Amino acid sequence: MIVKTTDAKSRRALVTGASGDIGVAICAALAAAGCYVYAQARANPARAQAAMDEIRARGGSGEVVTFDIADAATTRAAIETMLASGPIDILVHNAGIHDDAPLAGMGEAQWHRVIDVSLHGFFHATQPLLLPMARSRFGRIVVLSSVAAQLGNRGQVNYAAAKSALHGAAKSLAREMASRGVTVNVVAPGVIAGRLAEAAFDEAQIRQLVPAGRAGRPEEVAAVIAFLCSEVAAYVNGQVIGVNGGMA
Repeated sequence: MIVKTTDAKSRRALVTGASGDIGVAICAALAAAGCYVYAQARANPARAQAAMDEIRARGGSGEVVTFDIADAATTRAAIETMLASGPIDILVHNAGIHDDAPLAGMGEAQWHRVIDVSLHGFFHATQPLLLPMARSRFGRIVVLSSVAAQLGNRGQVNYAAAKSALHGAAKSLAREMASRGVTVNVVAPGVIAGRLAEAAFDEAQIRQLVPAGRAGRPEEVAAVIAFLCSEVAAYVNGQVIGVNGGMA
């Protein structure tokens, strides 16, 4: 479902982690809703650019911005450049990485990099946008989490720690910003079709894990996010919404 509103053309959205399967779908959904989309990428900007080219071919608008969300200085500089043209109305913090290992054998670098991208990246991307959102009295912040943060998962203590920390951060920020017309919500996908799921699960495993008996589609996650970013979702705030086929 794409929720299109009368002033959607004026909205500008920043999507972090825009080169992954879900990130590409989020950018497409927001562009279809009329937003100008900044698609942030680091590891695979070429894929983000290909997705942006397709968005433009369909009549949407936006551009790719390349920087490391875990680096505070480069993120702030990139966001200040975007803000020079006006406020960013929508932030979808989708950036995140896996570096799986049992905690007993996990290296310090594995722990820190996963935390840096998901949790510190949330601060780096969100904090500079809050006062401009407050001044315009409109803002939509959606944070991508995971069913792993709700259920736990072997080999993903670092990933689950980072994602579950975002739940508390989002709920607290929602309370801070609600009176200014800014909502903050979390979307927690389960097994979603794409390169990561294909590498981790076969069809039999998915049928066993997911009550719905199938993997979700990136577009199903993006549709929920597009709704949360719309004007009609103004009273949905501080929520963790699972898109997981009944896993949690």
